Parts: sequence; C-alpha cells; structure tokens
Amino acid sequence: MEKGWEIENRMHFDEIVSIYDRIRPKYPDKLISDIFNYVNLNDNKKALEIGAGTGKATTSFLDAGYAVTAVEIGANMAEFLQEQFKCYKNFEVINNSFEKTSLKNNTYDLIYAATAFHWVDAEIGCPKVFSLLKTCGTFALFRYNTVPADGDALYEEIQNVYKEYFHKPYVRPIKKSKDEYKNPSEIQRGFRFDNLEKFGFSDVTMKLYNATRTFSADDYISLLDTFSDHRTLCDSDRAALYNGVRETILKHGGQISVDYVFQLYMGRKCK
Repeated sequence: MEKGWEIENRMHFDEIVSIYDRIRPKYPDKLISDIFNYVNLNDNKKALEIGAGTGKATTSFLDAGYAVTAVEIGANMAEFLQEQFKCYKNFEVINNSFEKTSLKNNTYDLIYAATAFHWVDAEIGCPKVFSLLKTCGTFALFRYNTVPADGDALYEEIQNVYKEYFHKPYVRPIKKSKDEYKNPSEIQRGFRFDNLEKFGFSDVTMKLYNATRTFSADDYISLLDTFSDHRTLCDSDRAALYNGVRETILKHGGQISVDYVFQLYMGRKCK
C-alpha cells in the first residue's frame, strides 16, 4: 500500500517548475510574522527549509537575515532555486530528499516546511528535525487548504465535471469549519502525523489564516495542473477534465474565486 511519500510521488512538480512558481499561492504576511514572533533568536539565524520547491516561502526568511539551507529533491526545482536566489550569500541548496540528506545535529535555529512535509515520512522526518535543531529551536510547518464553495453555482457545476471526467475514485471535498483544521485528524491529513508533542516538541501551537484568490479560467487550469492527483490522470481524462472546468468558468464570466485556510503548526525543542 502506498504511504504517499514515495519518491515517484514527489517528482511530479519537477516537470512544471515555471508554472508552479507562477501559479501557486504565496503565504500570508501575518503567518510569516507569527513565525518570527514565535522563534527565540540569537545573533546567528540559521534555518533549514524542507522541500523548498521554487522558493514560495524562502524569500521572507532570507530577507529577514536567515542563512537558509534549502533541501529540494527535484533537480529542476533545485536549479531554479539556485538561479532565483543567486544574489543571496546566505543561501545554499541541497538536491536530495530530506530523509537521505546528511546534516549536522544541533545546528539550526529554525526548520520549516511550506506545503511540503506531507511528502516526508514523519516517523523519520520529525525525529530528524528534533535532532537537527538547537535547544530552543523551532519547527514550523505551514500549508494551505482549499475551502469548498458549497452552494455556489459555479462550484457545483465544476463538481459535476469532476464526477464525469475525474476517472479515479472521486470523493467530493468536504467543507469544514475553520477550527476543524486544528483537530488531530486534519493535522494528520495535512502533515502526515497528528501531534508534534509525541516527537518531543513543546509549546505547540496552531494558528489559522483566511485568504481568497481570483483566477482566470486559464490560470485556474494551470493551478489544477500543479496538483499531483490531477497529473497522474491519463492524458485523455486530464484533457477532458480541464476542458470541462475551463468551459464552465467561461460560462460563468471567466473568473473563479478560491477561498483558502492556511495552517501554521509550530513546536519548540526545549531539551
């Protein structure tokens, strides 16, 4: 049975680097500032980013003065990162999986992952993070979740398109209240484990943030094509799905608004 973090499942994004960088959402400024407010800092700010992708979160930490080591499994993504941040002297990229990367223990003030830790085996990843952090160091996990627009005419028609063309076991997304994202079941769904405390972390906290983004029909299709479950559809099913969604959006005025809930889940190494 697949766990979800198998190497082949992590490599879909390496084929679509420029699209991924352009279309995936940025993280709210308040979320980033809340990380900075939580971290106990000395003069040496050393950070490790797990699964950096194209650096959607990286700039904020570099600009804050962190020396960032980015671990990224995709060769094309790693090359993009090197070029994207070549003007920063406080940045390096390691092209490898986090689990296989050799790093020195008790080294980092902050380790973070932005919509990436669900690709890591948490039973390996969380103890490794704990060992790599300095005492009082912070582990910050953050991600975004799309909120289903139940009852909205455009959303409902798109769901009908999925029923017709998403030729895999299709489960309609369930709308949740904001506070439900704090539940262990939602932490498990988003990060592949349900509690930081069981790995030794203290001062554990979860914060949530709302955001909305509007897409044109073509940009929304580009967004869908960055989702791993969509990319694993056969070519004919994927083309039919995308065409159906695009035509539905155009019929409703050519734009679609998407609501997001961002989760920020943090803990501290206190021993």
